[in-house]
Amino acid sequence: MARRRKDDQPLEPDFVENIVDINVEDEMQTAFLEYAYSVIYSRALPDARDGLKPVQRRILYSMNELGLRPDRNHVKCSRVVGEVMGKYHPHGDTAIYDALVRMAQSWTMRLPLVDGHGNFGSLDEGPAASRYTEARLAPSALLMTTSLRENTVDYVPNYDESEQQPSVLPAAFPNLLVNGAAGIAVGMATNMPPHNLVEVIGAARHLIANPDCSLDDLMKFVPGPDLPMGGQIVGLEGIRDAYLTGRGSFRTRATVRVENVTPRKKGLIVTELPYLVGPEKVIEKIKDLHQAKKLQGISDVKDLSDRRSGLQLVIEIKNGFNPEAVLETLYKLTPLEESFGINNVALVDGQPRTLGLKELLKVYVDFRIDVVRRRTQFRLGQKKDRLHLVDGLLIAIVDIDEVIQVIRSSDDAGIARERLMQIFDLTEAQANYILELQLRRLTKFSRIELEKEAEELRREIEELEAILADEKVLHKLVSTELADVAKTHGTPRRTVLLEASGAPKVTSTPLEVADDPCWVLLSSTGLLARTTTAEPLPDSGSRKKHDAIIGAVRTTVRGEFGVVTSSGRVARLTPLDLPTLVPTNDAPALSGGAPLAAFVDLPAGEKVLTLMSLDPTAPGLAVGTAQGVVKRVNTDYPNKDSFEIITLKDGDEVVGATHVDSDTAELTFITSAAHLLHFPASIVRPQGRAGGGMAGIKLSPGARAIWFGAVSAPDESVVVTVADSSGALPGTGGGSIKVTEFAAYPGKGRATGGVRCQRFLRGEDELVFAWAGKAPRAATSAGVAVDLPEADTRRDGSGIPLTGNLSAIG
Repeated sequence: MARRRKDDQPLEPDFVENIVDINVEDEMQTAFLEYAYSVIYSRALPDARDGLKPVQRRILYSMNELGLRPDRNHVKCSRVVGEVMGKYHPHGDTAIYDALVRMAQSWTMRLPLVDGHGNFGSLDEGPAASRYTEARLAPSALLMTTSLRENTVDYVPNYDESEQQPSVLPAAFPNLLVNGAAGIAVGMATNMPPHNLVEVIGAARHLIANPDCSLDDLMKFVPGPDLPMGGQIVGLEGIRDAYLTGRGSFRTRATVRVENVTPRKKGLIVTELPYLVGPEKVIEKIKDLHQAKKLQGISDVKDLSDRRSGLQLVIEIKNGFNPEAVLETLYKLTPLEESFGINNVALVDGQPRTLGLKELLKVYVDFRIDVVRRRTQFRLGQKKDRLHLVDGLLIAIVDIDEVIQVIRSSDDAGIARERLMQIFDLTEAQANYILELQLRRLTKFSRIELEKEAEELRREIEELEAILADEKVLHKLVSTELADVAKTHGTPRRTVLLEASGAPKVTSTPLEVADDPCWVLLSSTGLLARTTTAEPLPDSGSRKKHDAIIGAVRTTVRGEFGVVTSSGRVARLTPLDLPTLVPTNDAPALSGGAPLAAFVDLPAGEKVLTLMSLDPTAPGLAVGTAQGVVKRVNTDYPNKDSFEIITLKDGDEVVGATHVDSDTAELTFITSAAHLLHFPASIVRPQGRAGGGMAGIKLSPGARAIWFGAVSAPDESVVVTVADSSGALPGTGGGSIKVTEFAAYPGKGRATGGVRCQRFLRGEDELVFAWAGKAPRAATSAGVAVDLPEADTRRDGSGIPLTGNLSAIG
């Protein structure tokens, strides 16, 4: 707009508007292409040589220039961000700090390049602000910047041409393959998984020695990615496609094991998750699926991870569900299994290219060979320059008096330099060095040192020239340096590689546990477990010696059974809660069972006697008490967690309980007074649960019943009795033991005193243990097997000395 005078007349305009008409489509295309070019080459894609994006390279270079090496103190990340943004990277501080944080996260990079101090985030949460965190270079980052000042790479101006920065870092290891990369440019993207340093360097060295090797040869060294968090990779076909063409995919799977989280419940313990998947993401997905009723069988999810034990995600499984089937469903529906798409796009000679494994290694190997060659040339030049100065210094020291005279007689340094060059045939560099010579270097010892230095320099120059003169020597040097890096910084593989055929198929296992027949077993040491088959228990000759089974009941996995206690109480349990014994050629080892106390709460003084079936069609239960009462119980058991099966008198307790298969079974009492009575079960009328029973055996004064049971095969059974002093401490051993065939004892009527079953020796006044049945297996309280003596034909004879502590027979 033109200016006006005071009289409101317009003045001549200061400028002339120049509006150019252009095509909007052409302008938009040009602007977009410039933007795309900037994103591709200056921000999003890594260089195939050092594997770094520009911002990462500038961060490492700035930290190296600031002297933030591993042996120095950490500094605020804000300082690093400010240095990078002010000198080299004209973008936002957020992008710089995010790149810095990523290089410090051990779960993101296989070999972190930054040593972070403070809250650098987690898989589920971001890091603290840069003013709160500190950083310095990690030892592996020194491999990226080593020999940077030895003319190994080209330098380019920064954004305002006020500073110089390296166009690429020397990179003493294949960083792009080891740490991977991820970036989204315009029209293209890169997504590369991390690999194991030792494996990648092994492949690079093989390529150096065999440039014409095949992809299969290289995959012998690099079979697949090695993710920082471990886990499993399922299916290797996609990996080979990616190594061949630069594009492919694979599935990463969490590492999970099935354990007993409580004695009554199983759970899935997740110790490793797929790449870049956090536990909170998994928990949230499981809860969403559970609320949507798309996931069954899970009762709770807990994150018990900490710094000491690492990742530990506990997924509790509901009783009645198969943990393996639930796990298969979790793999299908949750991030416990993720797909990773490989897209190996990187800059090669300034152009984005999609590279396979061999191409990636070849680009790096060629670059590294060039770096070592340029470093060797630089060092050779330095050595030659130093040798040139040392030779001149040796000339001066030989004629030092004349040199001093020439310098003293010269009017200025320039004239002295010219005269030295003429008289001693020196170069200008040698003359200048002599003029700067310190007097302490004029000693006789200094001359010897210089001669040694000259000799060492000539040897080093010869070695450097040999490297440059022979490509094989150069390649060997590169290979050796790579081997040293692998030896110093290499770690074992963390990720397990699985063929696709080894992966479990979804729905291959039923989700809920089948209601199959099984046996529930109770050992003498108080361990409960269930078997996987409905076959009868093996005989005593085939079971493991320490497994004395004092209770066994046949039921189904989803059924119920009862635990009979000394107070006449039955606790209702389900086999689903019990650990499953692994079948072997022998009987199952009950050492794999769960403690009985985890399932039944017992008041003081109450103990478990045996197991019973709660099936109304099963044989009824017979019980005997310490006061000699016997009772057969009707099978109308209530649907309660706990119920009584006998009404006991004051001071009485149940000493034995057993299923009575038939009325011909012999109900048997053994008392502390060494009396044995057996009579047919048919003479005992079944009663309801509230009944108090009837007289079973007549006890002598001061005596009590110590064992009760049913003997169904008298001709095949034996009676085991142990006599000792009533004043002996329990568990101290001693006394005498006697084994007698059951058929040696005649039957008597119910409510009689029976017959004597063992004669006491001197010092013995009562039986402390008794048992009757087939194939006895004896054990101590610790479950150690006890050998029983041969059967005695005398029914009322005395026993033989007992060695050890006999606690149970089953």
